Amino acid sequence: MTQKPTRPEVVDETLDAADAPENAAPEQEQAEGETLEDLVNERDDLKDKLLRALAEMENLRRRTEREVADARAYGIAGFARDMLTVADNIQRALESLPAELRDNEAIKPFVEGVELTERDFLKTLERHGVRKLVPQGERFDPNLHQAMFEVPDTSVPNGTVVQVVQAGFVIGERVLRPALVGVSKGGPKPGSAESGPAAPADEPKPN
Repeated sequence: MTQKPTRPEVVDETLDAADAPENAAPEQEQAEGETLEDLVNERDDLKDKLLRALAEMENLRRRTEREVADARAYGIAGFARDMLTVADNIQRALESLPAELRDNEAIKPFVEGVELTERDFLKTLERHGVRKLVPQGERFDPNLHQAMFEVPDTSVPNGTVVQVVQAGFVIGERVLRPALVGVSKGGPKPGSAESGPAAPADEPKPN
């Protein structure tokens, strides 16, 4: 008996070929998703670094402007502090002259000349931001004044400057030298009905 030749099996690769892209798609999408996430993270990281750099630059700019302003306002502080001795000596010269001699026709022009020199000197200091403090009658402020002694006085509120031993000086908002003062005690408390309105304190603060 003659055997029929067998046909070789045909493998249907059509289905496998069709299924391959579908199987690869999720993996490709996953890879693309990871890449996109990495790019977003990198973008956010760079954005954060940029914002930090901008903030640091702004702080640096403000700090530089403040330092420049301080240098302009207080650059002469050392020189001005040395000049306080000159102001003190002029004041001592005027105070050392007896009152009866001030009206003497021979001495009066000299006294007026010294007083004019003192006024011009103080005006020159003021043009450069240096002011003289004579807190007579003001409320004692430890930021601006230095108490040397207490004076019993019930006629003024407690803690009022009743005597100025030495004038103080400020430059801008800083104290060059506190005023040396005598302070009252025994009077009503500041701000009470008996004390009346309190004298305003100056604004400058110590170094």
